[in-house]
Amino acid sequence: MTKIVIGADHLGVELKRAIVEHLRAKGHEVTDLGVDSVEAVDYPDIAKPLAERVASGDFPRGILICGTGAGMAITANKVPGVRAVCVQDPYTAERAIASNNAQVITLGAQITGAPVARMLVDIWLANEFQGGRSTPKVAKIDAVDALYRKAG
Repeated sequence: MTKIVIGADHLGVELKRAIVEHLRAKGHEVTDLGVDSVEAVDYPDIAKPLAERVASGDFPRGILICGTGAGMAITANKVPGVRAVCVQDPYTAERAIASNNAQVITLGAQITGAPVARMLVDIWLANEFQGGRSTPKVAKIDAVDALYRKAG
């Protein structure tokens, strides 16, 4: 099974709990970086450390949850070496990994209910990077990442 790191801001706490329970029931090793309260927290405070753990190789896959998923994706994509995709439908869940080799997906707790979120996570985890015509595209993404990593 897969080693997964997960985190959410206060808006995503309940959805995160549902996903953690679902993943553990399926035998995945899940590390929860929080939060566990509905007390307000800024999503970059969760997205940055999770993305760093993925970029370092500690975890092959990560899941972030906030109100829309957008802020978490933007923040995670600022961490060099991370490709994060906001997922709201089955096709995007599959293509996030198959075409874009996204190690992180983000979900919007105010957009996606638990049954759909569990389905999207399952689709993403059931797929792998397909390579082929996607390989040079992902290499170009990585080249942009490397360019700005050097500039920074």
